[in-house]
Amino acid sequence: MDLSNAIWRKSTRSGNNGGSCVEVARNLPGVVAVRDSKDRSGPALTFAPTAWAAFVTSTPSRP
Repeated sequence: MDLSNAIWRKSTRSGNNGGSCVEVARNLPGVVAVRDSKDRSGPALTFAPTAWAAFVTSTPSRP
């Protein structure tokens, strides 16, 4: 998948812990892309917008 036109932003779920950040691109038609901000040329995960929405609105389970 070509992500060259992706507009990346730091996720609001990323903390201020010195670089452990997730970046998200939501400007691509039909896909949400996610990558590690420390490895911008590395791999990115892609999700259908509905799957991404379900992920970010889910409640984490506790052991």
